[in-house]
Amino acid sequence: MKTKSLLFLIGFVLCSIAASAQVQFDAKVSKKRLGINERLRVDFEMNQDGDNFRPPNFENFRIVGGPNQSISNSWINGKRSFSKTYSYFLSPQTRGNVTIGQATIEIDGETYKTLPIEVEVTAAVETPKDGNNADYVASENVHLVAEVSNATPYLNEAITVTYKLYVSHDVSITSQWREIDTPKYADFWSQNIDNQNNFKVMEGKYNGQDYRYVILRTTVLYPQKTGKLDIEPLTLDVPVDVQGNRRDIFGRRIMQRVNKTISAGKRTIDVKPLPLEGKPDGFNGAVGDFSFEVNTNKTTLNANESLELDLKVSGNGNLKLFTIPSVKLPNTLEVYEPEHSENVRTTVGGMQGSISNVYTIVPQFKGSYPINPISFSFFDPKTEKYKTITSKGFTIEVENGPVSATAPVASGGDTNKQVVLSKDNFKYIKLDANLKSKSEKPFFKSALFWSLLGGPFLLIPLFILAGKKRKERLSDIEGNKLRRANKLAKKYLSEAKRNTSNPTAFYEALERALHNYLKAQLNIETSEMEKSLISNMMLERKVETPTVENFIGLLKSCEFARYASSSEASVQQDYAKAVEVISNIDKQIV
Repeated sequence: MKTKSLLFLIGFVLCSIAASAQVQFDAKVSKKRLGINERLRVDFEMNQDGDNFRPPNFENFRIVGGPNQSISNSWINGKRSFSKTYSYFLSPQTRGNVTIGQATIEIDGETYKTLPIEVEVTAAVETPKDGNNADYVASENVHLVAEVSNATPYLNEAITVTYKLYVSHDVSITSQWREIDTPKYADFWSQNIDNQNNFKVMEGKYNGQDYRYVILRTTVLYPQKTGKLDIEPLTLDVPVDVQGNRRDIFGRRIMQRVNKTISAGKRTIDVKPLPLEGKPDGFNGAVGDFSFEVNTNKTTLNANESLELDLKVSGNGNLKLFTIPSVKLPNTLEVYEPEHSENVRTTVGGMQGSISNVYTIVPQFKGSYPINPISFSFFDPKTEKYKTITSKGFTIEVENGPVSATAPVASGGDTNKQVVLSKDNFKYIKLDANLKSKSEKPFFKSALFWSLLGGPFLLIPLFILAGKKRKERLSDIEGNKLRRANKLAKKYLSEAKRNTSNPTAFYEALERALHNYLKAQLNIETSEMEKSLISNMMLERKVETPTVENFIGLLKSCEFARYASSSEASVQQDYAKAVEVISNIDKQIV
């Protein structure tokens, strides 16, 4: 039994030695499809040293380089690793399918042959692909791709653009890439998801080949227009390390660094309009999947006490791009402007969270005030249908307080009495008697008589002085121009105030008002209104830096409103800010 075990162990060791000493002799080509004006590299590799190497005759090819011989011999943890390569550079002489024959070599008295390799030679390509050119190798092994989650979204439906950098295993890059051109995302509301430079290397496929890749950036977009919209390409300058033609003393190729400009390419998104069929009357542009709640902190109180009415929209969708439905209450309830709050985060799936409007309500009179149900409508892109959520109605009971002419008051049983105050109740009290004296003084030679007679003569010097002032003012061309601009600024600012319920018209009027105000104060034309120039001119006129920054912020808000809708709350904030900024500039400017 022991003899059999010993023989088995000896046989296993001998087989292991034979397997480790197995000769490998292979032929590899740099590509299997090339143009007739390109070059091909052929490597004959072996893992043991041999003699009498004989290459094939390379029929239908012309040898333009080689043979180049490289040897790699190393010891790692007591284990020897050997590699020897003969390299040839070939130029094809004919089109079609061409076969590279077998190469032979003698190792330890045995003759080994490579397998034939077939390559396809096509017509000449416009740009020859030279496998020895470092720029070409870098361009073939590094790719920037923009992956779009949905190329045909609905208006205001979230899509995600993921920028991936693919790198093959034949080259390497560092993290020192640089952005040359960053997409502007015109006609989109956009939000970048920051990865905080934490680039995780992952394995993937590119055109069926094994690649490594990192996700450079993820951007969430909400299209604001329908039709075909273009996403501008992201362009990078990337340092790439490729194998050069030079070798070190051990026969290994020396890495060569080249800088390549790569682009993700332009992507086109076909944005579909929201369907007209089934569109509710109160629809205000909400797209996604939402819930809607209406809550109040109390329903029973006394007059002049306050309560809060909270309208809240939660879910996943374009939360920052629509307004919450407004609430309609009886006129006898004093309602303040709602306090708008947002708890929204942007993820790969789009905006998630909630927005709310909290109304403060103060009843003035005793009575019962019914609050009608409030409806909120949105479009669900998953089901491609409109949905409407309606809240429950409730009643506000004001138990103690004065009685209004229109407020119902409970009395005795279940009947309601209504107190109506008539304007004729105190008609007998004369507040303006308009009494006249019985003895009237004569008009002739009275004070009124002499005033009417001498008044015109006293007005003559005033007319002469006013005429001179008018001539001076008319001759002051520059001053008239500035006064007209100032007058237009006041006109447009008042126009903006009238359009606070229409954000688009409000921001157009506000932008015109700001431009005309600049004409009046800085004496510049519309063509010169660049933000940096405006800032410098205001600072030179001793306007404080915070005031200048607020003014430039208003201009940016007007520009942003062209592409994204704004809420009534933001409109009110920008109008109040405009009044404050103009007032501060008038006080500070020199």
